[in-house]
Amino acid sequence: MKSQKGLIALTLVASAATSFSQTAVTKSVFGNTPDGKPVDVYTLKDKTLEIKIATWGAHIISVKAPDKSGNIADVVLGYNSMDAAGASYLADKNTYMGSVVGRYGNRIAKGKFSLDGHNYTLPTNDHGNTLHGGTVGFDRHNWTAKQIPGGVELTLVSPDGDQGFPGTLTAHVRYTLTSDKLRIAYSATTDKPTVINLTNHTYFNLAGSGDILNDVLMLRADKYTPTDKTLIPTGETPSVAGTPFDFRTPTPIGARINDNNEQLKIAGGYDHNFILTGPSDLTHAAAKVTDPASGRTLTVYTTEPGVQFYTGNFLDGSLKGRDSAPYTKHSGLCLETQHYPDSPNHPAFPSTTLNPGETYHTTTIFQFGTK
Repeated sequence: MKSQKGLIALTLVASAATSFSQTAVTKSVFGNTPDGKPVDVYTLKDKTLEIKIATWGAHIISVKAPDKSGNIADVVLGYNSMDAAGASYLADKNTYMGSVVGRYGNRIAKGKFSLDGHNYTLPTNDHGNTLHGGTVGFDRHNWTAKQIPGGVELTLVSPDGDQGFPGTLTAHVRYTLTSDKLRIAYSATTDKPTVINLTNHTYFNLAGSGDILNDVLMLRADKYTPTDKTLIPTGETPSVAGTPFDFRTPTPIGARINDNNEQLKIAGGYDHNFILTGPSDLTHAAAKVTDPASGRTLTVYTTEPGVQFYTGNFLDGSLKGRDSAPYTKHSGLCLETQHYPDSPNHPAFPSTTLNPGETYHTTTIFQFGTK
């Protein structure tokens, strides 16, 4: 006779298998890398969503979702091509649109940090700081891919000294689609002490066009990390209460974005790490975005302690996206689940150190729906 735990485990396995069986996974060629190697796209499709993942930078290049009337639109910013001039993933070297960023997502002050008594210097690419891993981060590599039930697993080996970071790091990102949820599971190991902070940099636009200022955001965060003029955290963690950073109650994104607030002026909008309140698990929503016009919703769950909320402040219309649409300021929003920016230089922040023998693992779920 099977134990109750055994029956529960079998039920969970059967349920997962049933969910994955409803997701079709296909593979096609999207283009080529600068050195001529093929870039593949894996399409994950079920009865509700169609999601495309490219091996180049582990990008999410498309998410097609229905609105409240059943009309389908692509709700992420992206390009039709790998290599078209001015409108492609190779041409766009600054927005990180849809990619997995690393080895350290977000910023490290002045490209310097110390670990175990060793000083490390990284290439700087953002106002004298290191942004999203340096000048050739994980977004500029073609990952190795293999199909898995309900999705795709991508792997990248970053050698010791890559962009100045210590240790050979082997990173895996698993994208799986079950019903209305896209699950992103990150894992990594290293052979030397190093720092790591992986996240996905997709720009969402639930209306499928226009700006995101009318979208309503809930963000489960009592505190945030203000920055200096180069967007490096000051180390303070003030309350969001009474500030334009309070999204604990659902609030339109554009309601206070132009307030007379020094932090908003520095970033040109929101580009800040929010400290999540309560447990870091996959049962409590970290954030929820609702587009009132289409009724589409995006709910975010994560095991990470923070979310970088970014409102596309540096998009200036010079990049032409899918169907030649110009990506202008506030064309999309990012909810980058993560550890805090510049954590290696702030001992009071949650640690981003990974040691040999340990496995880095975080999970984020993007759930799409309608209201």
